[in-house]
Amino acid sequence: MHGIIATWRMALEGVQKADAMLKEGNQAADAIETAIREVEDYPYYKSVGYGGLPNQDGVLQMDAGYMDGGSLSIGAVCAIEDFANPVSIARKLSNGTVNNILVAEGAAAFGKEYGFEQKKMLTDRAKRIYEKKKAELAENDQLRPYDGHDTVGMVCVDDQSHVIAATSTSGLFMKRNGRIGDSPFVGSGFYADEEIGGATATGLGEDIMKGCISYEIVRRMGEGMPVQQACETAVNQLDKKLKKRRGQAGDISVVAMDNKGNWGCATNIDGFSFVVATQQSAPVVWLAHRTEDGHTVFEKAGQQWLDEYMHNHSAAVE
Repeated sequence: MHGIIATWRMALEGVQKADAMLKEGNQAADAIETAIREVEDYPYYKSVGYGGLPNQDGVLQMDAGYMDGGSLSIGAVCAIEDFANPVSIARKLSNGTVNNILVAEGAAAFGKEYGFEQKKMLTDRAKRIYEKKKAELAENDQLRPYDGHDTVGMVCVDDQSHVIAATSTSGLFMKRNGRIGDSPFVGSGFYADEEIGGATATGLGEDIMKGCISYEIVRRMGEGMPVQQACETAVNQLDKKLKKRRGQAGDISVVAMDNKGNWGCATNIDGFSFVVATQQSAPVVWLAHRTEDGHTVFEKAGQQWLDEYMHNHSAAVE
């Protein structure tokens, strides 16, 4: 019973490709890598791969993570620069028993050693957005990260019940040089266990890491909790704890899928978008909304919303 679930509307085209691969009998590992590469290659998504927005020094640094739920193998790259597809490097790193997570120059050296495509990833469009934002912040004599952190994270299950989770992001716009969020860290940004399922998160990484939320979701699923309940419980508990201890909680959104293709989503914001394809259902973009009692409800994204999304993401930078 195959399926794939992914964070944000930007994953739609990748999920469509992965869904076709799964229907043809391809394995989850290949399908999920293909899907995330599709997002990494698209120049108009400002938080992942090519066209991603840079840090405060004007440098685009990217993170990616990968986990095989069968062997529990993991791989990740952090603060890597000018490689076309960080998720593919993360997958390659998962093949080893040591040196599974590499950062900055070490990650780049590994990428070069194994012949991964090098590419200038900071586009002219992203530079213009950066210069505009820098000028605005200079007027306030402040340089703080822009409130935008749309990681693409996915969980994929194939017909053999293999479960893979993976992520890719350029992180916070205007972050400090070397800043890393939850996305490449196993247990926080992603987690997969073939005997149970997988989960992935998006939002403010510094807060997501405080709850190791992807692992917590899979752990709850393993104890018999339905996938939707596991997602909601994990998000609500972390949101409540952060607000009690710190006075506020950053954006936290999660998606998950069990090894039978059942899926769930939870969020502490309104209007989080995600994409799902299953053996019974073609890829669909959903909008998630949190109710006052802490439940997450879904509605299919309408054509007007979808059109506005693409228009906003591809609009010219003034």
